[in-house]
Amino acid sequence: MRKKKTTENQTRPADNPNVLGLRGETTEQAITETLEQNYMPYAMSVIVSRAIPEIDGFKPSHRKLLYTMYKMGLLTGPRTKSANIVGQTMKLNPHGDAAIYETMVRLSMGNQALLTPFVDSKGNFGKVYSRDMSYAASRYTEAKLSKICTALFEDIDKDAIDFVENYDGTMQEPTLLPTAFPNVLVSANSGIAVGMASQICGFNLNEVCNAAIALLRDGEADLLSIMPAPDFPTGAEILYDRAAMETVYRTGRGSIQVRAKWRYLSKENMIEITEIPYTATCEAILDKVAELIKTGKVREINDMRDETDLSGLRLAIDLKRGADPDRLMQKLFKSTPLQDAFPCNFNILIAGNPRVMGVREILDEWIAWRTECVRRRIYHELEGKKDKLHLLLGLQKILLDIDRAIEIIRNTELESDVVPNLMVGFGIDEKQAEFVAEIRLRNINREYILRRTAETDSLERDIASLESVLNSRRKLRSVLIDELTKINKQFPTPRRSTIVYEDEMPELEIEEEPDTDPVTVFLSREGYFKKITPQSLRMSGEQKYKEGDSLRRSIETANNHELLFFTDRQQVYRLRLSEVEPTKASVLGSYLPTELKMDEGESILDMVDPGDYSGTLVMAFANGKLAHVPLEAWQTKTYRKKLLNAYSDKSPLVGLVHLHDAADLALFTDDGRCLVLNTSMLTPKPTRNTQGVAVVSLRGRKQLQRIAEVEHAGLSDPARYRARTIPKAPVALTPEDKGEVQLSLL
Repeated sequence: MRKKKTTENQTRPADNPNVLGLRGETTEQAITETLEQNYMPYAMSVIVSRAIPEIDGFKPSHRKLLYTMYKMGLLTGPRTKSANIVGQTMKLNPHGDAAIYETMVRLSMGNQALLTPFVDSKGNFGKVYSRDMSYAASRYTEAKLSKICTALFEDIDKDAIDFVENYDGTMQEPTLLPTAFPNVLVSANSGIAVGMASQICGFNLNEVCNAAIALLRDGEADLLSIMPAPDFPTGAEILYDRAAMETVYRTGRGSIQVRAKWRYLSKENMIEITEIPYTATCEAILDKVAELIKTGKVREINDMRDETDLSGLRLAIDLKRGADPDRLMQKLFKSTPLQDAFPCNFNILIAGNPRVMGVREILDEWIAWRTECVRRRIYHELEGKKDKLHLLLGLQKILLDIDRAIEIIRNTELESDVVPNLMVGFGIDEKQAEFVAEIRLRNINREYILRRTAETDSLERDIASLESVLNSRRKLRSVLIDELTKINKQFPTPRRSTIVYEDEMPELEIEEEPDTDPVTVFLSREGYFKKITPQSLRMSGEQKYKEGDSLRRSIETANNHELLFFTDRQQVYRLRLSEVEPTKASVLGSYLPTELKMDEGESILDMVDPGDYSGTLVMAFANGKLAHVPLEAWQTKTYRKKLLNAYSDKSPLVGLVHLHDAADLALFTDDGRCLVLNTSMLTPKPTRNTQGVAVVSLRGRKQLQRIAEVEHAGLSDPARYRARTIPKAPVALTPEDKGEVQLSLL
């Protein structure tokens, strides 16, 4: 909707001679209309014609450059100056020589940005892992197409893909390149469009071809078993997380953790880094390490330098005497780009529409597209053979009377009448007559004609074979499988990135030591948790809880300790107190099921301060059994936030007690009975999920309800309930003890 208005004090040009023909009018335009007319065409141009790759794995700039090099004869010919290539490419790509040359640099072998580079380069093309190592000017470098480009252009002249006019209508260029392998997954690609982006990691050529072959044979093939992870040109180590990898393969989104490859040289007391993550550069790593040294966060390094040369990347770290290289590298992995995440966003143009797809969906789209390319190529070959057979069948009729053919040509007065006379004389059509008329005089002999017409049998067999392929989906797929198998044999590509599984590379504890200040922690029955300092506790009033909630357990401990939380799903969660902010008694605290990312419906039964994991844990189960287990059974070499199968699932856990020495325990049942025993009667079991030993003899459906140390049990005469042997039936509580016994903590 448009409106016109006249501004105040406006006069007509005729009334005001100072206004030279201007009417002084302004036009209002709805913002939606402005966006539609001006912004959207620009946005679509950036998305479709610049930033997002298509199913052949190329952006338009890549495709225009490679096709120009193909037309220049650089697939088989010698290298030529890069400036020459850039100049020729401008006939298709009018965006300037700098942008074209930068595209060539990224596709080159010298830059090492791609696993399978398409440009065979000579000269300085920079390095993808170096920010400051600039590439030489185009007049100093040379290039040609690499051998793998034969798989890109083999079908380009066989009507396998469509051609369109270039920007000025003087040339034809392909809309896509008929890549004979899934280059869209092999070549790493990134681009930022308007409102969307694309970030595709590269995969190993042979693994991708094998995966495509497997999908052609079985649409439900397990891709992770064939191509387990991406493969980066800079190598390094992929920290394999199967769940995260499955997400990337399924949705096309996610991240992949990559860390540098290193080794320790003991003689020189030096760490040598030879491969870094694809997303990092040497300069960024050096800058970050220098910052850590300057701030005092890393004290084990004497010097770090870049020793990269013609033999490849090399970063050297000189260590101080006594420094632990493993611990240092773990610290650097956490704080520097030596370990980085590659963000995946598999956004690809399919028929002009951007789509984010998983690996299987991408391969399915490529197979469908490549099948159509092969179908068009075969149809083109079929038509060529049919045309040739048609001409030879016309030539075959000449065998019946060569002299007559010569006589017809000799007796024809006008050249334009030769073809019509041959058509009438031998009953052939115009194309066949033209073919006969164009035969040179020296070839009008029986030997030549017999030799040419002998091809008809093989042509007929070839035509039948091609028609059977076109009419059979299975045979078309066999053609694709043969092509992919051939590429695998021609271009063997060893994997560069090493896959490291979690159990193969345990992480060392590298966190800074937290302070050891005393704190008191509170856990409510509904799972709310507080950490309060002694000073704040002295100044605080009554503890605040939600309505209906109350205290489950409080422990006086230290800030550098960690707590174990036992849940009703036989799981234990670990929490470092140093990672929890101190609070006040007047707040509810943090809700642990959310903070610890517990399973839905999972509840906390109790918490334990393991300290240095000395002592034992006595666990009481509803079936009357007790498990006496050393606390070190829950200790792990690495900081694992969640332990599965942390205790026996044969009966519900009703309570636990942390002990350092033998102690008397009171066991209460749900029918008002009690049993007291000393833990010396229990033999410790080394496994944390032991079922325990029977201690309390229960009758009917009675269950054990609570366990407590005798001094906290509220019993007036503990000796009355003491057991000399186990298992033993509990003793009924006296009226006095019934009144003193507190409610169950659980």
